[in-house]
Amino acid sequence: MYIWRMLQDQITQYTEEINAFDTNNAAELEQFRIRFLGTKGIIKDIFDEFKAVSPEEKRTLGKVLNQFKQLAEAKYQTLNETIADAHGATEGSDLDLTLPGEGFEIGTRHPLAIVRREIIEIFNKLGFSVAEGPEIEDDWHNFSALNFPEEHPARDMQDTFFIKKGGEKGDVALRTHTSSVQVRMMEAGQPPFRALMPGRVYRNEAISARAHCFFHQVEGLYVDEKVSFADLKQTLFYFVQELYGEGTKVRFRPSYFPFTEPSAEMDISCSICKGAGCQMCKGSGWVEILGCGMVDPNVLENCGIDSKKYSGFAFGMGIERIANLKFEIKDLRLFSENDVRFLKQYQSATI
Repeated sequence: MYIWRMLQDQITQYTEEINAFDTNNAAELEQFRIRFLGTKGIIKDIFDEFKAVSPEEKRTLGKVLNQFKQLAEAKYQTLNETIADAHGATEGSDLDLTLPGEGFEIGTRHPLAIVRREIIEIFNKLGFSVAEGPEIEDDWHNFSALNFPEEHPARDMQDTFFIKKGGEKGDVALRTHTSSVQVRMMEAGQPPFRALMPGRVYRNEAISARAHCFFHQVEGLYVDEKVSFADLKQTLFYFVQELYGEGTKVRFRPSYFPFTEPSAEMDISCSICKGAGCQMCKGSGWVEILGCGMVDPNVLENCGIDSKKYSGFAFGMGIERIANLKFEIKDLRLFSENDVRFLKQYQSATI
């Protein structure tokens, strides 16, 4: 009973002392912490004496002792925060502002964006502007106006992502090429036209290292009076020399496209093996990079242009194919996986 009363008197006395204590000095506060909360402090001593109290008295005194300890801890915490705030306001933070700052990590353009921009800049020198159009197209702009027959395989569900079949305006689908932008341009005005149509296109294909269900194209259109196939050849020859360097060889092979006549596919000497033969060119020394041809008169007439007065040429290339040759990338899936490690490789190539 004596110990219980003695401890209670001590707690009452120290409680009054704690409540009255106030300081804005860190050293004084540290002395307070040592005196009450230290390993050899008052609270530790009281807890040691508490062990001698009878079990009946411990229930009552234990609660009072815990409240006393919490009071001391709260007092210390409050004063410590007050002093820290005052120290920061008057003396500043602990940061050394004279040290050099941490630099921001430099970003990079996507390799496809790099190639796309380079292609546009080359054709800009020849007077080609840039035109864009919607990625969701109706049948007329995506197929019919471009001279695609009804039975053409590109209209089949296996090749095209259809959004809507039938209806007043016909089928609606994700565009399979940016040629639809050419149709919209010719419908909206009169020649001369000289423009590039870059953009994303979609085809229903299995995804692999050499194919994807979406990819990027750059198509070009030039319509004016007396435009010839020679104009087409010289334009593309200039483009290849600018993109891959002087000395790059070019060859044209006859081909077929519904919207051009005559049509051709253009190959260049492999920029990787310099024509000696490698995996990229399949040992032939040549790589196909684009299709081209003279705009079919039916396409001009479908767009309201007099095919007897005007002629033109068109070409189209996959940006991924151009980037493959330029950067020697063998897997198309890398372009769309957003792997930062892959993108950082082209930081020095950013224009």
